[in-house]
Amino acid sequence: MKENLRLSTLGKTWIFDFDGTLVEHNGYKEGADHWLPGAKEFLQNISAEDYVLILTAREEEAREMTEAFLKQEGIRYNDIKFQMPMGERILLNDSKPSGLKMCYAVECKRNEGLLGLSTEIDKSL
Repeated sequence: MKENLRLSTLGKTWIFDFDGTLVEHNGYKEGADHWLPGAKEFLQNISAEDYVLILTAREEEAREMTEAFLKQEGIRYNDIKFQMPMGERILLNDSKPSGLKMCYAVECKRNEGLLGLSTEIDKSL
């Protein structure tokens, strides 16, 4: 993947799928989660002022193990939702009168990670 997101200085809301995007898909069923390339580093570079929401189809029984993994790895997030449907994730948002683009969707190939995904803050936006 090669994608650069040009973003404003405003606070952001980040929404991540967990399995197959950040960690190896269903790796936890083999006993442990494993980061995909670039995923941990991407999360660590998100501003502390931004909101981070993680979504997963994992059953509620996996909550303790999943949250312990994130804590052990030093990952900051605001909320994690379990038992999400396995179908499409759909984001709808209004646009700012200034024309600022207010939503992005980046579809990653399963288990390839976030290498090549970058962000740049543009103060002119």
